[in-house]
Parts: sequence; structure tokens; C-alpha cells
Amino acid sequence: MSFIETQQRFMDYIKDPTMPLPDGIEMRRMKIYRELFFNNIDGFVTNAFPVLKSLYTESAWTERVQQFFVEHDCHTPIFLEIAQEFLLFLQTQYTPTSIDPPFMLELAHYEWLELVVAVAQDDPQQRLIDAEAIDPDGLNTMLLSVSACAQIAQYRYDVQHISPEYQPTTPTESPQFFCIYADHHDEVSFLALNPLTAQVLAYLSQFEGVSYTDLIDWLLTTYPNMEPSALTDGCFTLIAQLSSKGIIRQFIGN
Repeated sequence: MSFIETQQRFMDYIKDPTMPLPDGIEMRRMKIYRELFFNNIDGFVTNAFPVLKSLYTESAWTERVQQFFVEHDCHTPIFLEIAQEFLLFLQTQYTPTSIDPPFMLELAHYEWLELVVAVAQDDPQQRLIDAEAIDPDGLNTMLLSVSACAQIAQYRYDVQHISPEYQPTTPTESPQFFCIYADHHDEVSFLALNPLTAQVLAYLSQFEGVSYTDLIDWLLTTYPNMEPSALTDGCFTLIAQLSSKGIIRQFIGN
């Protein structure tokens, strides 16, 4: 048997101990190797999805991580990417059972976004806006962008409240919009959004930078039935509020 074949059998057994034991390696040693690999993966996944894990018994959670370990072809050793791979596994390969909550995918996505925001780096092309000093004329001189340390999401369940004590069985009547962001102390925070605010952030996130004038024009076109002055005043207040949290920043380019 070639080295490559031996290596493949070694990895096959590490992932699934029902596979043939590699030639020349004793069971005791393989059991140690496998436990080391699996415990690392289990630790990464558990640390990334603590709320989701808390909804299962220890054995039920281990079964799901074990299934991920065996069935998903994961090529990365990076913590964040392993968490993303587990989310992808739940979304595309895993078949929910009767003990999986109906909000499982949304909660997993929410927890993954928290991790994404926690490790995100500031974009050097973005600058914090002094929200107390801005006025409409000042906004007209800058390009606006959504912080690189912010993520916008929409869910059917109020995922931010889910815990072992609160597990909703049906979606909320209206979609739930959130912005998950790093505050000025680099702590991960979340902000519940109304539909208009969510649309504004979704629009801005499509571009590196958008002028305040273009944003107002887009709003007036999108909401033709709203009073222009009310829409303009409301937009200014919204930009000031989101700027104070660091969610909206000034794009300064290279």
C-alpha cells in the first residue's frame, strides 16, 4: 500500500471509526489520535454556538458534531472557518430530527454572525463620524458606508432571546431585523431594526460609499407616498443615531 493510500485510510478512520483500521497501527493509538482530532473540532463548534448547544443534552449535541465530523468535507483548521463550515453543514447536509428546534438554522446563523463581528477588523478606508457634530450640510460632503464590523440580518424568530428557558415554536408575526455590530469598546452588540432602517442599511451595504444626496434620492424614489420633508428629516436623525453607534461610517477611500 502506498504512503498516500495509508494516509487516506488513516484520515478515513479518524473521521469514522467504522472504517478499516490502517495497516500497522494499533487500535489504542488510533483511538487517541481520533479523540484528539474530534475534541478539537467539538471545542471549536461548541465555542462558536454556545446557545444552540445549550438546547441539547450532551449526548445529542455530540451526535450532531460527530455527524458533522464524519460527513462534512472540512478543509480548514481556522476557528472561524470551522464555525462557518458547521453552519453550512446544518444548512445543506443535515436533516433535522424531532428534537431539533424549528429555529435551529436561524439561531446558528445569528451566533455565527456574532463570531464574524467579534473577529472583524476595522476598514482603514472607513472613519468614525462625530455624530454630535454632523449636520445636513456636513453630510453632503461625505460618502456614507456600513461599518466593516457590522452585519445586517433578517430572521423569522427573535433569535436574540432564545435560551433553554425560551424556545418559541412558531415564527413571529413580522420579520425580525437586526444589526449585529462592534461598539466603541469592541464589544459585540445587537440593534433591533424597523423595516425602513433595515432597508437603508441594506442599500448602503451594497456600495463602498454612498453620498447623502444619493441616499435621500433613493429614499424618495422608494417611498413616493411619504412626505419628502418628513423622510429627509427622519433620514438625518437615523444617520446621526447609527453614526453614534459606529454602524455608519464615512468612506474616505485610499
